Amino acid sequence: MSLLSRIRVVLVGTQHPGNIGSAARAMKTMGLSALVLVAPEAFPDPRADALAVGAVDLLQRARVCATLDEAVADCTRVAAATARPRHISAPVYTPREWVQRLAASEHAGQVALVFGRERTGLTNQEVDRAQELVAIPTGGEYTSLNLAAAVQILAYELLLASGASPLELPVHEPVDQVEMERFYTHLEAILVRTQFLDRTNPRLLMRRLRKLYGRAAPDANEMNILRGILTSVTDALERERKR
Repeated sequence: MSLLSRIRVVLVGTQHPGNIGSAARAMKTMGLSALVLVAPEAFPDPRADALAVGAVDLLQRARVCATLDEAVADCTRVAAATARPRHISAPVYTPREWVQRLAASEHAGQVALVFGRERTGLTNQEVDRAQELVAIPTGGEYTSLNLAAAVQILAYELLLASGASPLELPVHEPVDQVEMERFYTHLEAILVRTQFLDRTNPRLLMRRLRKLYGRAAPDANEMNILRGILTSVTDALERERKR
């Protein structure tokens, strides 16, 4: 079972349905799909659907429970997100520390990642259901994160730990030197015809242009554009000559 498929996001007592929709969107962008709601104040709700955008299917599949105990009953590991210190608590980790520990462990059961209410977070009794706490570092004295933002941060770290890689960009394949020399010859001929380059006193112009286009390392499509521009200049000069 993959790391992401073992994660269950549990939102406790969510007060604004829009935050549920935004959290679902945050989950889906990072490959998470299991959403459980504990006693939400308003759900289902069109405001949740509106902010979920392309993640309405997560809302449709979301399980609604009356208590946190019910939501995590079949989980073998529970972590709670918290923004404030607890007098008596489980070990506290940053999101990256917690995800790395989870990914490196041999634990194979369902993992609940629990988030609390927007204004008050989780109660001490709810936090006691967790074996680990996750605290997102913040700057300055204001430590309150939007619920969906907190979900996004944890989901992002989980996606990275699952082995996700950046989008693969097309490989840039510059044209060979034969094609570059043809271009330089063509370019020089046009510059002479337009009198931009004086062959009797060329100075360093072509050498500088070689450096410029050498740094650009144009590929086949880009070279076609450059040669097409030069050809259009030639055509324009011919039309002007025939007038």
